Amino acid sequence: MAIIPETMISFSEGARPIPVIAMGTATELSIGGIEVVTPSTLIEAIKMGLIKSRSEIFITTKLWCNSADRHLVLPAIKQSLKNLGLEYIDLYLIHFPLKLIQEEFKLPVPNECIAAIDIKAVWEGMEECQNLGLTKSIGVSNFSSKRIQQILSFAKIPPAVNQVEMNPLWQQKKLNEFCKENGILITAYSALGAAGNSGWGHNHVMECDVLQDIAKSKGKTVAQISLRWLYEQGVSIAIKSFNTERMRQNLGIFDWSLTEEELNKIDQIPQRRHIYLSGSMVTEHNDVLAEFDAELD
Repeated sequence: MAIIPETMISFSEGARPIPVIAMGTATELSIGGIEVVTPSTLIEAIKMGLIKSRSEIFITTKLWCNSADRHLVLPAIKQSLKNLGLEYIDLYLIHFPLKLIQEEFKLPVPNECIAAIDIKAVWEGMEECQNLGLTKSIGVSNFSSKRIQQILSFAKIPPAVNQVEMNPLWQQKKLNEFCKENGILITAYSALGAAGNSGWGHNHVMECDVLQDIAKSKGKTVAQISLRWLYEQGVSIAIKSFNTERMRQNLGIFDWSLTEEELNKIDQIPQRRHIYLSGSMVTEHNDVLAEFDAELD
């Protein structure tokens, strides 16, 4: 059994705890906005976290890009709640700062199906979801500091979380600093490069010589080194594994630390962004996507 540390995020009544490490459940089948959850896998994860009731489970889901319009936000969260069999979720995120105009999600997404998001209108819909108690907190995903600043200029409820790609090979230092200054928690996805996902994953993190050397010297796995580094950056982590032993390993990062020398070595790793938007999800030549890519820190 593992005791998972918590940090705090904002919600309507002040601050509330969120686990610093979460189990990601997104798969290639769920990218189109359909929740795909394997009950047996979640049961194993719950056993490891000493979970006794719904109130102790923190559940996050996202507003998919084809519902990124003001009038579609509320129906979208209601459908997600129906799919999940829940009365509320703990955190609801805007998946991307763009919208897709598609009746049926297909890859690659044609340029003409990608459009700019009316972020003010969509954020009003997100705020409505929180005000109605359908979600405890709201936030964003894959948003740059520029996009977040735009939301902060008009939001009645500021974003609690920004979920982005983050790992030792894409460290997001400027974005992390900006979010901390504004009371926004970063949640890191692709913490290990999503190596097991053929749709957008890569092996760059797991094959990094620096991380492999540190792991060998400490008697840890490369995954544990990467996750511990993220934990020491003050962010939360969404990590996916359907293997029980790797789940245990992923939780074994809290009773040791990286040395100053090891942290300095990781700081020097050449940075390499790997956003699946630019690969399998949509083409690289769309003006909206080009603006999105340019704004990422």
